[in-house]
Amino acid sequence: MIILYILLALIAILLISAALMNKNMSIRKTISINKPAAEVYNYLKLTKNQDNFSVWNMADPNMKKDYMGTDGTVGFKYSWDSTNKNVGAGEQEIKSLSENKSIDYEIRFTRPMKNVANGGFVLESKSPNETSVSWCFNGPMIFPMNLMKSMFEKMLGKDLESGLNNLKGILEK
Repeated sequence: MIILYILLALIAILLISAALMNKNMSIRKTISINKPAAEVYNYLKLTKNQDNFSVWNMADPNMKKDYMGTDGTVGFKYSWDSTNKNVGAGEQEIKSLSENKSIDYEIRFTRPMKNVANGGFVLESKSPNETSVSWCFNGPMIFPMNLMKSMFEKMLGKDLESGLNNLKGILEK
């Protein structure tokens, strides 16, 4: 009986901790690319190019994709549906563009968990032929999943870094 009380107390402590924890996940990974900001921006603003460097887009070559609007413009929507549990289903929409500076998306996940997050790229010209590129992701963590926030941040951060390394390889060819 004492073991049951201890187990219940531990569960209560975990749930109270999750209720009090910050429920927002924020990840930013940065890489330097030896190309002018305009060239990097013009490649990144085309959402379809994510198929070439995003680990999530490349994880399932058979995923169903749909596009609405003109790629590289505000309002363009890309939706995906994959049977791969690491890819799931959702929609990404370009919300704002700032020439050679930033690209902002809203990402609406429908599977494996419903959630809405923001993501995008921030570019900073370091020299005429060098650009710092940050891939950012911000979104809420659903209670009690926020208990595993640091694990998710580490996992997603690794994927963003891999994608940035892929991007660097493509643009510096």
